[in-house]
Formats: sequence, C-alpha cells, structure tokens
Amino acid sequence: MRPTDIKAENYTEQLQSKTDFVQTQFAHLPMPVLEVFESAPLRYRMRAEFRMWHEGDDLQHIMFDQVTKDKYEVTHFPPASELINQVMHDLVELLRPNTIARKRLFEIDYLATVSGEILVSLLYHKALDEAWVEEIKKIRATLREKYSLDIVGRAKKQKFVLDRDFVMESLTIKDKAYTFKQVENSFTQPNAGVNIKMIEWALNATKADNAQHDLLELYCGAGNFSVPLAQNFRRVLATEISKTSVYAAQDNIEQNGIDNLTILRMSSEEFVQAQKGERKFRRLEGVELSDYDCRTVLVDPPRAGLDDATLEMVKEYDNILYFSCNPDTLNENLVSLLKTHKVSKFALFDQFPYTHHAECGIYLTAINSPEA
Repeated sequence: MRPTDIKAENYTEQLQSKTDFVQTQFAHLPMPVLEVFESAPLRYRMRAEFRMWHEGDDLQHIMFDQVTKDKYEVTHFPPASELINQVMHDLVELLRPNTIARKRLFEIDYLATVSGEILVSLLYHKALDEAWVEEIKKIRATLREKYSLDIVGRAKKQKFVLDRDFVMESLTIKDKAYTFKQVENSFTQPNAGVNIKMIEWALNATKADNAQHDLLELYCGAGNFSVPLAQNFRRVLATEISKTSVYAAQDNIEQNGIDNLTILRMSSEEFVQAQKGERKFRRLEGVELSDYDCRTVLVDPPRAGLDDATLEMVKEYDNILYFSCNPDTLNENLVSLLKTHKVSKFALFDQFPYTHHAECGIYLTAINSPEA
C-alpha cells in the first residue's frame, strides 16, 4: 500500500495483523499477555521526508513505489500531521516560481510538533549563497504569516540556519506537561501520540520500589524517556553518543526543572568499558560511577539490537526496560536475557501504522528478584 492510499477504515485490520505477527514471533518464549497500544489512524507522523521532482516549470513532492520503484506525486500525505500537509502545499507553491530557491533542490524534510511548531530542511545539489538566503527569507516571511516556522538549508559541507534549527515540543504525560527540544537531522520519535503511550507505560512499569534506587539509560537521545522517568528514581544516569542529542538533552533537563539526571556523552560500549575499569574517560570527570546504585537499566537500541558486551552487562541489573524497533533482534537478545530474567510486561506500540515495523516494549525482572 502506498502511504498516499492510506485510509482510516483499514487501521483496525492492519493493527490486528501486526498483533498476530508479534504474538506468533514470540510464541516460543515464556511471555505474558501482550498489551497493545494503538496509534491515531491518520495524521500521526511528526516527521516526513520527500524527494523533489523538477519537470519544466513544475515542482512536486514525490515518493517511490516500493515494488515498482516508479515515482509518484504526493499532494497529500495521510500519515503526516495536518500541519505538515498544510506547509508542504504552501511551501511548494512559493518555491515553484522562484528560480533561485528551487534550483537543484532535491529533498525537503519536515519536523513538526503537536504544539504547533514546524522546521523545514531544504537539501540542495548546489552551493548556497547570499542570494539564496535572501530568497528563502522572503519565503519564510510569507509562511510565518500562517505558521510558527523555521527553515534550514543544506548542501555539501554547508548548513544555513536562518533563525534556529530546532523545534520545541510540548507533551502532556500523565497530566504533566513536558517540553522537549528536538533538533534538525537528529532522532526523534516520529509518532507523538504513541510516544506518549510508551513513556506512560514505562512510568507504570518502573513505579514500584525504585524511589531509593537509580536508573541507568543507554541510548538516551535527547532525554525522551529519561526526563519524565526521573520522577520514579533517586537519580538517573544516561548515556548518548551524539553531541547534538547530548546538548539537546541538557537543555531539556533545564527546561523541565530536573535535578537528578546526569547525561554522559558515551556509547554503550564505552560505558561498559568504563564500568569495568578497562578504560578511563575524561568525559567522566566529576562523575563517580560507584556512587550510583542503578538497579534498573533502560535500553532503546538501534535495529541491530544490543551488542554482546552490552547484553551481558544489562543482565547484571535487577530490572531491564527494553524498547525495540526490531522484533527479530529483540527475539535474539531475549534468548540470552531469559537465562537470568523473566518478562513481566510485554507491549506492542503501533509507532508505524500500515507498515511491517513493530515497536515492542518489555520489562524484565531478575529471576532471583522478589518481584519475579
């Protein structure tokens, strides 16, 4: 199914198919009842990327059919938020007659928020100059009459930020408002509604008996989970390798008044080495790992899952909160984790409706733990 053909009346059927798939895939393992968290059937994506097609004086957003590889024009995009749909229409109308602004433009990326802000990234196969800046400023001024909008221009070894390269998202999680800085070209959860459900599920899973202990989070990004989860723990120690995400996380800690969360710019592999005393890192100056009593670890790894060293490390914790965007590697990791832990909670979050992608959450407790 092409994304442009998505219809709300097909949502329930596709979610049931995905649920059946996940249940079958994990049927060989001792798993609890699967909790299923649905998405809005339409307008759920806060991110969208389109290639641009030039045909004479025409300019179009396009996508490619996954089977035939044929291109097709996108005039409306049902998965994306209403804000993205509105801006993509108005923007292309302004770009189309503007020779300087449209020349060699090959991609447009949109990053929107439920709070009404949107960032547009224009990607070019040409060097950008002051003439380009002046034309884009005019286009931005026109769009700002209707939208809270910023524009970033990118070309080879160039990045032009006209005002700012981020949006400020506001999410209400368990009746509490949180603010998150989301930076252009960095990872953010694409489905804001389902993201809220994931965070609330994590809060419920970790609320018992953790107030006197600490949380370790690996792959923390800009603090999407660690900022709200800080309320459930004495302290939170989080790691992230991306400098951009670390800086955004620091801003999010300050914006939300969190005083018990520390972010380290380290990969999970480096943290394992530091914890074992195999390497010393200047980035750990002022942080004494032995002062932390982390009994819960949160991991949200890339599609490849946990590497062997990290997998062995997380097995040392009483509780493991694991979000996975790839059921295949989650399955593989569980074979090892179930030697020391049992799954007490199992959830499917429909982060990517109408696709085969399944976002899963599991909460494991050590077999020798009183909670197990």
